[in-house]
Amino acid sequence: MCTRATGRKACTDYDECMLEVTFLPILFAGIVSTVIAFVWYHPRVFGSAWTKMTNLSPEMVERGKKRIPLMAFFGLLANMGVAYVMNYFGIAWGVYDIIGAVELGFWCWVGFVAPVMLGIVLWEQKPFTLYLINALYWLVSFVAMAVVLVL
Repeated sequence: MCTRATGRKACTDYDECMLEVTFLPILFAGIVSTVIAFVWYHPRVFGSAWTKMTNLSPEMVERGKKRIPLMAFFGLLANMGVAYVMNYFGIAWGVYDIIGAVELGFWCWVGFVAPVMLGIVLWEQKPFTLYLINALYWLVSFVAMAVVLVL
């Protein structure tokens, strides 16, 4: 908010620059991430490959379809939790433009997702392609959520 990139004068008082975390941007960021997940894991995108690599049987997929509304709701809540924390990071780091949001999403992904998810390859001996599908979903999701939060 108080950066040259947004054309505003520099703040001398920290409280002047601090923004509050509000509900609507968190909700919108959660919705965007959930929609990205539905598209990303659709059978015509990466869903078929993901299903094969996770060893889900057709019966398991059919059972899962019955629970989609419940899973989508909890997925939305989880994504909103991520957006809430990311919003705090953005405020603390002074991210108030789109370039800063892309950087915020990328560095949060590098620090919190990419190394943690690598465990499925290292310890669970899953294919590296599965890691790429899941980790890159989170990269796209983090960047999209961060951009939504600064708009």
